[in-house]
Amino acid sequence: MPRCMEQELGLIGFGEAGSTFAGAGKWGARAHVFDRKTDDPADAQAMREAYAAAGVTCAPLLEQALFGADLVVSLVTADQALAVAEAAAAWLRAGSIYCDMNSVAPQTKEQAARLVEAAGGHYVDVAVMAPVNPARLSVPLLLSGSMAAQAASRLAALGFSNINVVGENVGRASSIKMIRSVMVKGLEALTAECVLAAEAAGVREEVLASLDASDKAQSWGDRADYNLDRMMIHGLRRAAEMEEVVRTLDGLGTGAAMSRGTVERQHAIGALGVKAPGKGLGAKISQIIQSNARKADAA
Repeated sequence: MPRCMEQELGLIGFGEAGSTFAGAGKWGARAHVFDRKTDDPADAQAMREAYAAAGVTCAPLLEQALFGADLVVSLVTADQALAVAEAAAAWLRAGSIYCDMNSVAPQTKEQAARLVEAAGGHYVDVAVMAPVNPARLSVPLLLSGSMAAQAASRLAALGFSNINVVGENVGRASSIKMIRSVMVKGLEALTAECVLAAEAAGVREEVLASLDASDKAQSWGDRADYNLDRMMIHGLRRAAEMEEVVRTLDGLGTGAAMSRGTVERQHAIGALGVKAPGKGLGAKISQIIQSNARKADAA
């Protein structure tokens, strides 16, 4: 198969992210795209129309998308990220950069990196830190890996404008994204649990007004410091109070999954018996870690 000199990018996956980026960057025919939905009769026509709208080149086979590409971008569903990396490794051009933009755990990216690098490619962990729409190419990207700086340059040439290299170790970028999601997605889930129960009880406006009245403008570091302080000192009492919250929500029938988890976490930290929390977030975290270690040794 002769090398196509126009090809600069092998793009795996043409869902919302892939199609949005390709269209916004006007990647056109230099992007050779493989998406397995093209072979699904239910999706084939829609996929071909999406390729035509973006002006990209449809690659019927994965190897055709990767042939001769110096840069490969993987944008598939999380459950397919590792399998795609394994399949792509067999067709990567030696020395090519494989940018894994999928939302998966750092351990998964480390596994994928071993496959890609064993095949002679360079693996870069890319974390997409916000929804691709409406940000499109200005979406924040975090990159880590030994070739992260080179990948940043290549991605910038494609039009990405908000790129930050966070280290040389694969998994660092995805760790930031995954751990941040504990707070972001957790708050979303807590919000749902709270407002659904408030609505069922007929007290939604009052609950929201009370939250507004008690909310303080704080940095996340200060907020975390304060929250850990309260849990270390009052965790057992708060756990008992949250058990009553669970009882309340169960009575309303709106669900209490997040609140049950809160009972467990409050109790676990309160039961450590730290009577004098250290000053500052770092000190409190160290106390919790050390107390947990002592508890584990004594078990």
